[in-house]
Amino acid sequence: MPQLAIAKEFLAEYAKLEKPVQRAVQEAIGKFAEHTHAGLHLEKLRRAEDSRIRTIRIDRFWRGVVLAPESGEAGGVYCLLRVLPHDEAIAYATSRLFTVNQVLGVLEIRDAAQLESMKGTLQLAADSTPARLFDHVKDSEFRSLGVDDQVLPIVRLLTREAHLDALQHMLPALQYDVLVALASGMSAEATWAELSKNLVDAAKPETVEPTDLSAAIERTPDQIAFVDGPDELAKMLRPPFALWRIFLHPTQRRIAYHEPYGGAVMVTGGAGTGKTVTALHRAAHLARQYDDGAPILMTTFSRPLSAELGRQLDQLIEDRGARDRIEVLTTDQLATGVLRERLGHQPQVIERADLIGLANARRPDGYSGEFLVDEWEHVLLAQDITDLESYLAARRRGRGAALHPSKKPAVWTAIEELRTRLSSLNQRSFLQVADEAAKILHADGRFLYRHIIIDEAQDLHPAQWRLLRAAAPVGKDDLFLVADPHQRIWQHRVSMSKIGVDIVGRTQRLTVSYRTTQEILTWAVRVLGLAPAEELDGWPDSLDGYESPMHGRRPIVRRFPGWTQECDAAAAQVRAWLADGVEPGAIAVTARVNRKAGDVADRLHAAGIETESPAASGNRVRVGSMHSLKGLEFQCVAVVGVHEGLVPHPRALVAEEIDKPAHLESMQRERCVLYVACTRARDRLYVSYSGTPSPFLPR
Repeated sequence: MPQLAIAKEFLAEYAKLEKPVQRAVQEAIGKFAEHTHAGLHLEKLRRAEDSRIRTIRIDRFWRGVVLAPESGEAGGVYCLLRVLPHDEAIAYATSRLFTVNQVLGVLEIRDAAQLESMKGTLQLAADSTPARLFDHVKDSEFRSLGVDDQVLPIVRLLTREAHLDALQHMLPALQYDVLVALASGMSAEATWAELSKNLVDAAKPETVEPTDLSAAIERTPDQIAFVDGPDELAKMLRPPFALWRIFLHPTQRRIAYHEPYGGAVMVTGGAGTGKTVTALHRAAHLARQYDDGAPILMTTFSRPLSAELGRQLDQLIEDRGARDRIEVLTTDQLATGVLRERLGHQPQVIERADLIGLANARRPDGYSGEFLVDEWEHVLLAQDITDLESYLAARRRGRGAALHPSKKPAVWTAIEELRTRLSSLNQRSFLQVADEAAKILHADGRFLYRHIIIDEAQDLHPAQWRLLRAAAPVGKDDLFLVADPHQRIWQHRVSMSKIGVDIVGRTQRLTVSYRTTQEILTWAVRVLGLAPAEELDGWPDSLDGYESPMHGRRPIVRRFPGWTQECDAAAAQVRAWLADGVEPGAIAVTARVNRKAGDVADRLHAAGIETESPAASGNRVRVGSMHSLKGLEFQCVAVVGVHEGLVPHPRALVAEEIDKPAHLESMQRERCVLYVACTRARDRLYVSYSGTPSPFLPR
């Protein structure tokens, strides 16, 4: 009796298809499951690399790619591999060769035509370079790890890891993993130990039948799953949108499951390149790798993002022992916990607006409470300045208002009075708590964690960095940082070397966006303008090579005569997405300020559509400010109120006549805020404005 199997790569793609196409896929697969050996037409292709490959019609524009049993074989396995637009499906089907690895016994897929065409290019590079990438590895070691005789000659031509990276999508996945491990310096024994984690049986099979696809599929459950009946099929095709967020691609896996790093690691990349999912998998890997019970911290600056990280770890890690070793806290929560333990009670933390109000009560003429708080946070706390003499000598790079040296003593006195006033009220600011907690840990010499994984690292304040550095000992795998300077939405300036984080020689960069379509990506990158991102610790990052393999609809940009009409239209757009079958929790509405987003929420409530904040965990439409969506992602995003006078927000800008460099920097930061909001969208982006558009909108 024939069996049906489905490649898990298809399941990831299925989640991105529009609802009408998904319905057509379900109908076709349903028929496929019932009639694989009889009433369903599978089209054989001429000039295919593999004679067993077939295609199945989904609708007028989409086709499925199926690996069928050998001709004349009774029963066997029919495996649905991909569902692609017609031309892409034909190109994929005709170029792939499917084999059973003779050492590992797993099913392998390779782009045979591309591999053959690469030989000439690699040969030219090899002829001009005496040293080869794998000179240190014997042929017998390659073969013992499953590298076959078609791949081995190509491997021997490689001179650089970049050439290996170029072959990633052409090579069988496990053979590529073997090559990556050996290229990183791992021994053959260590490579097998790592490789066997992806197999059902860690031992090599005694015998391998080259044509037994069923046995090969059974040994490769991380790639292909059997379908036992229509109920299981329906369950497989009904995953929540959230499951997409823990899917790991090969380039990300290479970073996440690397053998111990010699120290702190920095991973950068544009929006959607998988920095967060790489960090999640690194946390899971460390929890399994170091099973001595030492706690691991995963942290970020935002409560909504922290909550989402916790939920994704719950999905990713089935072993409760490993999951329980990972604490997920914001940096504020970590700092508060340290101070609470020292004080014996919960510290009272004052909100920024109240802090500014307190500073306004006693201030030098000409300086607002907001100026004093900013000076305290971004100069004194940032540089760990504790006396007037150091303040007089301190640089104020990036500060929005000029300050003559003769004025500094009066400002210092005003800030000292603010601190004294806070102390009398038994209150502290959030950054003050972080600063005190860092000093406590440093003085005690007590480490709370063995490893710390930091998401959205570009938005942490220096005091928070000092806290994190003091919370874990310097050593292997101590800090794993992911960041994108192009998504910096706060004005914190950090020199990594000055706060004791050495990332020299341990930097990685992701360039492929697996979340956002190329159409959204191209449009959103134009929002950033031409100014380069601020460097992290002198290590430049750019968007060169930043691209997406996914394609979809172009962003919708609409203009309205007034805010009322714009609100009504945004609510109508959300209703249309819901009617199209998009999960409510996969939709977000955002604006530069909460009030604007709230107006759309009111329209949705009136229509009976429930909403919640981005920090919530339910399945309702998420509504909030652009800042509150930081680090999150959604299938559909509506960005509203993108008009002149609000984007950029006037209060976020430094006046050009006061400090031109700071003005330009604040403008770029506001561009980043809009860029972040737009790149939260995976499939569909809707942008609207009333009256005059924001100068940031691409023309």
